[in-house]
Amino acid sequence: MAVTVFPPELGADVGLEFPLLYAGQRIYTPDEAPEVPIEEIPARVRAELQPIMDRVALDDRVAITAGSRGVANMPAILRACGDAIREAGGDPFIVPAMGSHGGATAEGQRDLLASYGITRETVGMPVVSSMDVQQIGAVDEVPVYTSTTALEADHVLLVNRVKPHTDFRGKIESGLAKICAIGLGKQLGAQTIHSYGTRGLAELMPRAARCVVEKTGKIIGGLAILENAYDKTARVEFVEPEGIGAEGEEALQARAKDLMCSLPFEALDVLIVDEMGKNISGTGMDTNILGRMFVPGVLEPDHPRITAIVVLNLTEESHGNAIGIGLADVTTERLASRIDWQATYMNSYTSGISGLLRSRLPCVLPNDRAAIATAIRMCGQPDLGKLRLARIKNTLLAAQVEFSQILRDEARAANVQVAGAPRPMPFDAAGRLRVVSSLERTALAR
Repeated sequence: MAVTVFPPELGADVGLEFPLLYAGQRIYTPDEAPEVPIEEIPARVRAELQPIMDRVALDDRVAITAGSRGVANMPAILRACGDAIREAGGDPFIVPAMGSHGGATAEGQRDLLASYGITRETVGMPVVSSMDVQQIGAVDEVPVYTSTTALEADHVLLVNRVKPHTDFRGKIESGLAKICAIGLGKQLGAQTIHSYGTRGLAELMPRAARCVVEKTGKIIGGLAILENAYDKTARVEFVEPEGIGAEGEEALQARAKDLMCSLPFEALDVLIVDEMGKNISGTGMDTNILGRMFVPGVLEPDHPRITAIVVLNLTEESHGNAIGIGLADVTTERLASRIDWQATYMNSYTSGISGLLRSRLPCVLPNDRAAIATAIRMCGQPDLGKLRLARIKNTLLAAQVEFSQILRDEARAANVQVAGAPRPMPFDAAGRLRVVSSLERTALAR
């Protein structure tokens, strides 16, 4: 259910000279940003899954997890997993493993996967969605819940991207343990762990995953996906059951941190983010990119330091879930009108302490032009010639960046390949900032 917002006309853009922006792309070496070409994914996945081929008996039902994040090449990776299981004689199917996402309904979770291109037709196996769970054990008297659908299968293959989490810091953050303990825990399991705040994530979550592995005997292993700074598949690697929530996953987490993209600037007055969404990050915008956590009791990162963040739109794939909107300072009526507060608040509620601040609505302005102008007027830098302003499409694509002229030398020092002359911001007659496609951004950076 959307809420109507009537934003004020502050007139911040009257008489304002918007800065000209350079366009560029941060260049990473092949060692810094390795990539698995999509045509090689089936062979790579099959090779990594060799250890489980003799563990699957004829007609064994194997549940393969699929989460609620926009992971590069995920339909192809899942399809390759299903093909490998069938080659071993098994009967694979997809089980949504995303806690409370999709509005905490079976249909909503199936629809969310479909929005990422994960359907029976694309992955070659059925998607079996249910919110039913069973308690399978406890950690420090905290109950551990697991999907009934997964428990009814003969085996479970965990598949997930390993990357730094947006809520906390630890040896194990987002990855196989998380999709096991929280994803397969559905709404009840996710809420139970999140109710303990960052301790629940940093300490209880890996132990809950170990509990699932050891108590159920269903987890046949995990396929970890690492992505590079360009949001491309960098590596797929099999993790034995004993490595999930343990040393095997810790090593991958450390590697994932090394592969992450970052903004090429240590400090900004204004950052414009064209879009946010659940397909981009669990918090809509990746806190690791923004340098903002906004979780009570968790220290804020020391960089980058951004005074004012403007977010302009919400992705279709989010289905109205705008958790993370509170990480921004200014937004638009267009974004606010697309928010489904039931989905947003359910996700925030399930996240516990992590959701307290991140679902708050920032200042809402009538259009992109007004929102950006308001941020510029409020950022504390009255000399527009010294304004440190940058623009990205979203936090997954932070390597592709536009920036004001004063940042040009810093951009080059950070190995940003800068295009020719700076250009005006392309606002249309309605005050909307034209979206620059990835192709255009890449061409501009050449």
